[in-house]
Amino acid sequence: MKFETVIGLEVHAQLNTKTKIFCSCATSFAEHQNINTCPVCLALPGALPVLNIEAVKKAMLFGNAVNATVNKKSIFNRKSYFYPDSPSAYQITQFDIAIVENGELFIDLEDGTTKRIGITRAHLEADAGKNMHEGAVSKVDLNRAGTPLLEIVSEPEMRSSEDAVAYLKKLHSIVRYLDISDANMQEGSFRCDVNVSIRPVGQEEFGTRVEIKNINSFRFVAAAIAYEVARQTEAYIDGTYDTEVCQETRLWDVGRSVTKSMRGKEDSADYRYFPDPDLRPVLVSDEMMEIAKNIPELPDAKVIRYVNVLGIKKDDALVITAQKEMAYYFEEMIACGSEPRIAVTWLTSELLGRLNKLGLNIETSPISAKILGELTSKISNDTISGKGAKDILDYMLENNDRDIDELITTLGLAQVSDDGAINTMIDNILNANMDKVEEYKSGKDKLFGFFVGQLMKNSGGSVNPVKANDLLKQKLS
Repeated sequence: MKFETVIGLEVHAQLNTKTKIFCSCATSFAEHQNINTCPVCLALPGALPVLNIEAVKKAMLFGNAVNATVNKKSIFNRKSYFYPDSPSAYQITQFDIAIVENGELFIDLEDGTTKRIGITRAHLEADAGKNMHEGAVSKVDLNRAGTPLLEIVSEPEMRSSEDAVAYLKKLHSIVRYLDISDANMQEGSFRCDVNVSIRPVGQEEFGTRVEIKNINSFRFVAAAIAYEVARQTEAYIDGTYDTEVCQETRLWDVGRSVTKSMRGKEDSADYRYFPDPDLRPVLVSDEMMEIAKNIPELPDAKVIRYVNVLGIKKDDALVITAQKEMAYYFEEMIACGSEPRIAVTWLTSELLGRLNKLGLNIETSPISAKILGELTSKISNDTISGKGAKDILDYMLENNDRDIDELITTLGLAQVSDDGAINTMIDNILNANMDKVEEYKSGKDKLFGFFVGQLMKNSGGSVNPVKANDLLKQKLS
């Protein structure tokens, strides 16, 4: 029997507002425990929430970025549950009417095709605190309680872990391009719940859905899905599916690479949703609706422009646009005179290769886009050769010198493009190797590479390779 995997994701992106969603406490990360708190986020009696309008604006930007409906009216509800990290015993969230509904996102698959994934809704809510366990003692840090979250709920339209990871990466890229979240997965500001089920191929009814909570790594998402699919498939084949697979919440055990049962999965009725009596409905003005349409150029649009206008390959465009900082670096290189195709090679291969060895990335690169753009433009105008540019790049990574023209002179890397000078070098090489000249003329064409190698060796790689080849062919003919 063959099975089909059904996956839906609920992604929680912390919005990068300066203050929390319902109070004026700071949202800064890694502060001393329980210092960023007040009567509102501690849920003290009589404290009233006040909505942070910046959180609403950021949610609306996201809605427009994924071609969704941005509702002019939305409602905050109370979702009742009791955990130690939720002092109010409920979460303020949106249930009846979300700020964003009916969006879409397109993912690029390995076979070169594109797949549409529907986004059911994206709603605003308050984050919970954080439980900390130290041996037999558990503590609660409420600094995070009340941080604004945008929960983005997909349709169950992913059919593999590859689909899920591609969706997550695209979503991660979009929220960072929009600058609505730093999406730092290590700090927990971009995490997801994975809903997984299987069903026999051809069956329309969904299988029993299992939710895996709070995964904060692309790699762990793929691993958790693979394990859960294998577990459910084995249970189905063994005839124990109805007893071993139930609607529940599970956790991903990183150390053992398994999912573990956490608790039974509640239905919406169990949460006893009702409109929050302390918060009026959110009514968005026409002016705010128009302002929220001003979104920056997003990855998909950049890929189209890079391919159609700049003439680079789609695969290269996908690599560059996956990270906002990479795309902006690339565009600044071009603005500084770099030819697009040369810029692609030097950014993705030459620079990143060296940065990886140094334990750096594009954000911490000691070589600015302006400097690399200027360096690569010297290759395009034949001032230096590709080898000379590599020597300069290596030198700059080890030293503080950044004056390209001065380095070309100091290191003696200026490319020789003068016909007379190149012809003189060629004559000297041919005169010193007359026996090989005769062999070449007798039909041994492969000796051409020998003459090119001698020319490069004698010139220290400084001659213009295109001119050198042309002039060498003329001499030998």
